[in-house]
Amino acid sequence: MKNVPQISPKEAAKLVKSGDTLLQGGFGMTGNPVHLMHALAETETKDLTFIGNNVGEPGLGGGRLLRNGQLKKMIGSFFTSNPEAVKSAQNGDVKYELIPQGTLAEAVRAGGAGIGGFYTVTAAGTEIAKGKETKVINGKEMVFVPAIRGNVAFVRAWKADAAGNLQYRMTEQNFNKAFATAADLVIAEVEEIVEVGEIAPENIHTQGCYVDYLVQAHTTLEELGSSGSVNKSKVVSEKRMNMAKRALAELRKGEVVNLGIGIPTLVADLITPEHGIILHTENGMLGVGPVPQDGGGAMDYPVNAGKIPVTALPGTSYFDSAESFAMIRGGHVDTAVMGGLQVDEAGNLANWAVPGEPLLGVGGAMDLASGAKKLIITMMHTEKDGTSKIVPVCDLPLTTKGAVDMVITDLAVFRYLNGKLTLTELLPGATIEEIREKTAAKFEEKLQ
Repeated sequence: MKNVPQISPKEAAKLVKSGDTLLQGGFGMTGNPVHLMHALAETETKDLTFIGNNVGEPGLGGGRLLRNGQLKKMIGSFFTSNPEAVKSAQNGDVKYELIPQGTLAEAVRAGGAGIGGFYTVTAAGTEIAKGKETKVINGKEMVFVPAIRGNVAFVRAWKADAAGNLQYRMTEQNFNKAFATAADLVIAEVEEIVEVGEIAPENIHTQGCYVDYLVQAHTTLEELGSSGSVNKSKVVSEKRMNMAKRALAELRKGEVVNLGIGIPTLVADLITPEHGIILHTENGMLGVGPVPQDGGGAMDYPVNAGKIPVTALPGTSYFDSAESFAMIRGGHVDTAVMGGLQVDEAGNLANWAVPGEPLLGVGGAMDLASGAKKLIITMMHTEKDGTSKIVPVCDLPLTTKGAVDMVITDLAVFRYLNGKLTLTELLPGATIEEIREKTAAKFEEKLQ
């Protein structure tokens, strides 16, 4: 078996040419080939098209390339985690293209598999779909997505053997596995390089035929940014906790559940083993447990979609982002609990963008909203100025059309019964008069 050349980060960086399209694995800063990216930031290489979930935090990973002015375009699903990326987009300094997270993973997987593209229900009827080819398939409107390939891919693995076979650690598969298949030149940054045969065949996630060069580099917690450790300073209001408790009451034993960022993450803190709920996180984990109590961070534990270190329950499994979103789109996630900016009478959801701001942060919301069997939205009933968030028709950019099953606010619970928005429950302290006053949408009343 032929050995793959081992080179330094500086030598690897020189293989990237100005004008190249660069694929970079990682989710947040976890499984991120940070040493390769930082070495590239020391070169004169410029006019790069960057493709990844996000560019990284300011001054870290792709964020350093952005700060240096080495990027001409960024393509990904969630750039709002980097204020410098938002500013660059607003000023027109860097071109950008936003792709839903699962669509991005699948487009790159298709590129690596020699498939020209695919149709997906994700993003149909939204701003993301404007100008794109659509088709009705099996009664559903779907958007065509062309495959994605790059000139160079930087990926991160935990271990490699001398032949270039890669093994990932916990949730570090994320985008790395697909990205390693979809570039003309693939360079893998790894924590450890061992002899051929030391990685059991069943533990090889990326085969050596995909990998052109290996770089050994050790990562520290500081290089992981906000993915490095658990933030224990969270203060939760009674209203937000009431919403989380009410959402938990909707979940059934044995269900596969995905919890979005914000109020939905509080539900995870309430789940006990007795509930028997199987938590799914879109960056590649089924069987998410509570946050670690020993102070360990992302070098010791997997992370969830909020980039927070979590524990793994018995029976947990790990997989890459493409497989994770295949679970979602394929209807294998029973319930998604998500935050919202607006919900309307037709069950449409807007939760990812506001007028006047660049469209930079869709993440996995569109995939989950259209793919989960049941969609529960948790949000405050009104904006801070008292404006209703339950409206006749959403005027914010849509996340999905007609998919919402239930809305839980700090005041009330609404369901869509026979296709109509229906008030079914008041939360502690709320009155029917208050609900009528603060709800712009028309609704029926069927209080339990």
